[in-house]
Amino acid sequence: MSEMSGATTSLATVALDPPSDRTSHPQDVIEDLSQNSITGEHSQLLDDGHKKARNAYLNNSNYEEGDEYFDKNLALFEEEMDTRPKVSSLLNRMANYTNLTQGAKEHEEAENITEGKKKPTKTPQMGTFMGVYLPCLQNIFGVILFLRLTWVVGTAGVLQAFAIVLICCCCTMLTAISMSAIATNGVVPAGGSYFMISRALGPEFGGAVGLCFYLGTTFAAAMYILGAIEIFLVYIVPRAAIFHSDDALKESAAMLNNMRVYGTAFLVLMVLVVFIGVRYVNKFASLFLACVIVSILAIYAGAIKSSFAPPHFPVCMLGNRTLSSRHIDVCSKTKEINNMTVPSKLWGFFCNSSQFFNATCDEYFVHNNVTSIQGIPGLASGIITENLWSNYLPKGEIIEKPSAKSSDVLGSLNHEYVLVDITTSFTLLVGIFFPSVTGIMAGSNRSGDLKDAQKSIPIGTILAILTTSFVYLSNVVLFGACIEGVVLRDKFGDAVKGNLVVGTLSWPSPWVIVIGSFFSTCGAGLQSLTGAPRLLQAIAKDNIIPFLRVFGHSKANGEPTWALLLTAAIAELGILIASLDLVAPILSMFFLMCYLFVNLACALQTLLRTPNWRPRFRYYHWALSFMGMSICLALMFISSWYYAIVAMVIAGMIYKYIEYQGAEKEWGDGIRGLSLSAARFALLRLEEGPPHTKNWRPQLLVLLKLDEDLHVKHPRLLTFASQLKAGKGLTIVGSVIVGNFLENYGEALAAEQTIKHLMEAEKVKGFCQLVVAAKLREGISHLIQSCGLGGMKHNTVVMGWPNGWRQSEDARAWKTFIGTVRVTTAAHLALLVAKNISFFPSNVEQFSEGNIDVWWIVHDGGMLMLLPFLLKQHKVWRKCSIRIFTVAQLEDNSIQMKKDLATFLYHLRIEAEVEVVEMVRKLSLRYKSMTVIYQHILTSAL
Repeated sequence: MSEMSGATTSLATVALDPPSDRTSHPQDVIEDLSQNSITGEHSQLLDDGHKKARNAYLNNSNYEEGDEYFDKNLALFEEEMDTRPKVSSLLNRMANYTNLTQGAKEHEEAENITEGKKKPTKTPQMGTFMGVYLPCLQNIFGVILFLRLTWVVGTAGVLQAFAIVLICCCCTMLTAISMSAIATNGVVPAGGSYFMISRALGPEFGGAVGLCFYLGTTFAAAMYILGAIEIFLVYIVPRAAIFHSDDALKESAAMLNNMRVYGTAFLVLMVLVVFIGVRYVNKFASLFLACVIVSILAIYAGAIKSSFAPPHFPVCMLGNRTLSSRHIDVCSKTKEINNMTVPSKLWGFFCNSSQFFNATCDEYFVHNNVTSIQGIPGLASGIITENLWSNYLPKGEIIEKPSAKSSDVLGSLNHEYVLVDITTSFTLLVGIFFPSVTGIMAGSNRSGDLKDAQKSIPIGTILAILTTSFVYLSNVVLFGACIEGVVLRDKFGDAVKGNLVVGTLSWPSPWVIVIGSFFSTCGAGLQSLTGAPRLLQAIAKDNIIPFLRVFGHSKANGEPTWALLLTAAIAELGILIASLDLVAPILSMFFLMCYLFVNLACALQTLLRTPNWRPRFRYYHWALSFMGMSICLALMFISSWYYAIVAMVIAGMIYKYIEYQGAEKEWGDGIRGLSLSAARFALLRLEEGPPHTKNWRPQLLVLLKLDEDLHVKHPRLLTFASQLKAGKGLTIVGSVIVGNFLENYGEALAAEQTIKHLMEAEKVKGFCQLVVAAKLREGISHLIQSCGLGGMKHNTVVMGWPNGWRQSEDARAWKTFIGTVRVTTAAHLALLVAKNISFFPSNVEQFSEGNIDVWWIVHDGGMLMLLPFLLKQHKVWRKCSIRIFTVAQLEDNSIQMKKDLATFLYHLRIEAEVEVVEMVRKLSLRYKSMTVIYQHILTSAL
């Protein structure tokens, strides 16, 4: 209680404003006292002479002379708007805007500090707008919005595309609510989303979420680079392509090779930029953000303008088939030159001669007319009615306009048609689109720089998701209402002279979108390559995954060099795939797995009512987390069931690896309550009734004897127990120390550690219990009576035979043994006494042959039959044979007894050799009821 009181006092003390500011803000002091102080500590808190430290999580108004007071009022969602914010302060903050993850900015500052000079630490001053809202906005808006959203709308139709976007946005919104619960569960640690999750949910969940987040961020870097290369090669400088192909079917393969070459070059260049210093990435953060915002505004401006003045982008059609306009001079079969009608280039593409009208032409070309339609009809055209429904096509199909007239003639496949480059389906589009809604953890990555992280992270993240969701959903409707369907389904803009499809709608020029999307994707790739190595370094430094320790090393200023190299290697794997449409589903899996773990952990902690789980986010409920987890799981299998299985196996392996091999961390693991609840439920189920005979197995209490040095005298008893149990069932290892508990407590702890180390060496899965008693017999009696819990109690006692008890002068040796036998009998427990235990085999020995002899003399409930069977499950005894001996009186039929016993063993599924030994009449009186007992056992078993 004293430690807790001191910690609370310290926290409440630093939460107050300095004395100089209390007079100007008396209400703030009262509110801070009411929220953070403890009764009995007010005198210390209100001591004006006590020096107050700056608070990292509550607002601080202590400014040095010369500081711009108005700068604190920039944040859009700040409550303390004492004065009107100035435009100069807004521009100043925008100029200093950064989207780097926690630690990157500090490394940048470390590079600029001269030797011997240490820069004073700053109080976190970032608000909701600059610290959370804008970083989330920039990370969520990405390459998919500019390159694939129009194609998704054209392929899936407005209705299904709207459903895809809505489901994905709901998934991230529910995950953001769970993240808000984590952020408001106590003090938010500096270090980003990984630190926040791992410290709240424990090392297992934290490590699994962290690695999934790392792999997702790394593949995101590959996806952004591929998107930038696609913009560069398709829309900016098409002539820069190295590989070419005249065959339409092989053209895509040549394009993939171009993507691999240029993508690798871009990756090397970006890695060098990050390696030299993150300050170069930080310098252009504002530029990248501006590109995203300007590009989105250009889309809305173009959509509004199209309602009264649509842009002129004609699309050439042959019948109802779409033609590529990259190589066509005029959209006609013929053209006029010097008042003469001559064949056009289009004629030469479909006929065997480009100069004569009597040439042999394609049958479809002959029977259908060439027409031109408007590619951007505009918002008032009503084209949305045609774009409502889906149009999924297999690879290699021609993009057609269903409402256009066409002769029912097949014709031949020509490379001048606009073809589908990938087989499309609803599930594929879900996997491709989902990466465009990721990035919701960008705000929490700067948790250490926020003035009030518990307020900023929930508000900023949720508002960013609402903003981006509105943009995506409205763009789905605008694209369907403004752009012709065949243009929407044209992924690379072949029908509109190679223009970016979304760029054709934008105003004032398509180049606004092309240049803006190129720089924004390059910036997003740089930020991913900056953030992913630091995330891996943080996981490695936590030492929860031993084989990642090497990636915790860094340069003198903290730059994670080895982690950057691994990130580059993994990103290169994504670039070698070379297709944005194939990398996006992989990226989706890792982010979905990450979000699934976050939702699952939050729901479990709420349902288990973990004491350290006290989120203050008012809109959180465990049902929302469970719903978010269900949506994540459904989206994983909808996108790609085999990718989902692989991702779940990877995450599960990471979780189990951390559980068994990871270092112990005192992070307050809230998920431990799940194990406790499961154990409690199982124990209560065991209490419902005695176990059935089929389920009976020996649950051992192994009694060990310690010498004067607290070492185990007969360690082979543990060896025998491990061979008998083979890791199954309950094993309790007990021992007694004679003495007084208050005086011998240290010896008891040392002896317990010794026994635990021996159990680990002998691979005994069980528990250790050590009792300090005044007398040995009393201690053993206490162990036999009290060991175990509920239904998990021992039913068999294992002990060693007292060696040399006849020659021993101490009568307690055999009296203790006899007393233990009596106590065990009184408790109705089975008793196994191992004689000459030191000669029993160790776990490294294996019998190549031999027999396990069982002398079945008295009625023991069949336990002697069970013991050899259990021993044979272990590798040491596996090759041994079982021989069972029983005793017959002279007047009994030994042959019939042998036959009956063999039948009995057959029904018990025990393979054994049976021998019947005839007793002499002198001893047969002791076994007078043997036949009766044997017949009773046989009848019961059959």
